[in-house]
Amino acid sequence: MSATPLLRDWFEIMDSDTPERVLDMITVDFELSILFATADGAAEFHGDRAGLVGYLEQREKSTLTHHLLSGAEVDGTELALGETRRDGTFEASFNATAALVDGRLVRRLLICRTPRVSFSS
Repeated sequence: MSATPLLRDWFEIMDSDTPERVLDMITVDFELSILFATADGAAEFHGDRAGLVGYLEQREKSTLTHHLLSGAEVDGTELALGETRRDGTFEASFNATAALVDGRLVRRLLICRTPRVSFSS
């Protein structure tokens, strides 16, 4: 059993052909911030449901896969360390923190990603 079942499901959906299904997993007062770093710089995506829709519209679909390396749940908040891979090759490490409501909906989401540090090598 996963220590972070909601985040596990979230990233499985994000890796699918229908990532917009994560919109069914958020509360009406949802807020997010995703700090997305590449070798060339960084961009932040933030906001509410519309911010998540904007993020989903600009991202590569079914190209990167998310792999959770470790995780924990503390007082209704899931925290995970993972990495993204492209064609099975490491691309970036990420931390994800999701504050949950009733263990099934995301109220707050913070994700930070960087290619500069790998935890699996």
